[in-house]
Amino acid sequence: MSKYLIEKDGFPYKFNPLACFECGGRCCIGESGYIWVRYGEIEQIAKFLNLEIEEFADKYLKRVKNRYSLQEVKIGIDNYACIFFDIESKGCKIYQVRPIQCQKYPFWEIFKNNQEEVKKECLGVI
Repeated sequence: MSKYLIEKDGFPYKFNPLACFECGGRCCIGESGYIWVRYGEIEQIAKFLNLEIEEFADKYLKRVKNRYSLQEVKIGIDNYACIFFDIESKGCKIYQVRPIQCQKYPFWEIFKNNQEEVKKECLGVI
């Protein structure tokens, strides 16, 4: 199992990506938040979905000041999911081109000194 563990400099924990199969997408659902995307990511996702950038933006993005976030879908009281999270299969519909924010999880700066918080969200953190 240890051959699957991912480590990042400066983080006091390791991540086992195999835990994602058991998790059910806990990093993709929960309280409302932002799934930040940059222009290059927007281009990639739009191309992946065979959409023009404008069509993709109208359908899937929300503007937050001078940035863009993927939209969320309300799935319960105070419970939201990324618009690209498939509730039935518990997987990402755009996994191959998911935003950098998603790719870096659970190694976010906010968790660097808060291992207990990320452990609540992510079964793969050890």
